[in-house]
Amino acid sequence: MDVRRLELLLALSRLGSMQAVSATLGVTTSTVSQQIAALAREVGTPLIEPDGRRVRLTPAGRRLAGHAVEILAAHEAARADLDPSAEPAGTVRVAAFHTVIRDSLLPVVHRLAAEHPAVRLEIQEQEPPEALALLERDQVDLVLSYDYNLAPAAVDPALESTPLWESTWGLAVPSQSRRTSGTSAEVLAAFADSDWIVNSRHTADEHVVRTLAALAGFEPHITQRADTLQLVQEMITAGLGVALMPAAYPKTTGISLRRLRTPEPRMRAYALTRRGRTNWSPLSLVLKLLH
Repeated sequence: MDVRRLELLLALSRLGSMQAVSATLGVTTSTVSQQIAALAREVGTPLIEPDGRRVRLTPAGRRLAGHAVEILAAHEAARADLDPSAEPAGTVRVAAFHTVIRDSLLPVVHRLAAEHPAVRLEIQEQEPPEALALLERDQVDLVLSYDYNLAPAAVDPALESTPLWESTWGLAVPSQSRRTSGTSAEVLAAFADSDWIVNSRHTADEHVVRTLAALAGFEPHITQRADTLQLVQEMITAGLGVALMPAAYPKTTGISLRRLRTPEPRMRAYALTRRGRTNWSPLSLVLKLLH
């Protein structure tokens, strides 16, 4: 149904005559009559009937005028919600991996609470494969994902990607391991006989491990899989293997980090949204704060 025609019908129900509607809304009485007649044809039932020299709403017209109150209010709310110049308001659904939630998203939560209380986040921790599946099903509005310079991820053309930050990764080993330095291949060669720990739900870091190991001339013996960096560290100190870890991540007692260079593995965090969605003001605001 045409919103403007509903506005005229509602005005007629409140003002009582087409002349009053004409004077109040600045349109001709002929326009009021024609638009309400068109609305009647659209809904398939008469909306007005003669009442002496004037008209009055039929029972169907009165019921439709009652619905028009809610319809026009919802229409106005939708316009305000989509207005890029309006104060952002709404709920942004986010799927993201643990590190970016802790380091990037939680600070945004605090800023929103202080500066934009009408915008709230619904957050779920997910590794990239699960997060992307949620975005494809339109069950989240924003995904915070990652890849590596040595294992770049292909981005679906239907999605928009926004870079966030990068972090250098090194080789985490038990502290009692002998010192090694040099290129990535030279460092990894010293651990060719070690067991390796990789992510259990995302294969990107395993691709990096295999790439670096191939440069060092061996195939890694991958025996352990874990999602959280804290658990990976505990597995290393338990003697279960070695693993790639962010250089800046706080190391527990018993862990040492060997620098890797030439090539230097770097993890790249980025935001993904459905193409064309970033003009929604709450989402645009969250992306701006993240970036």
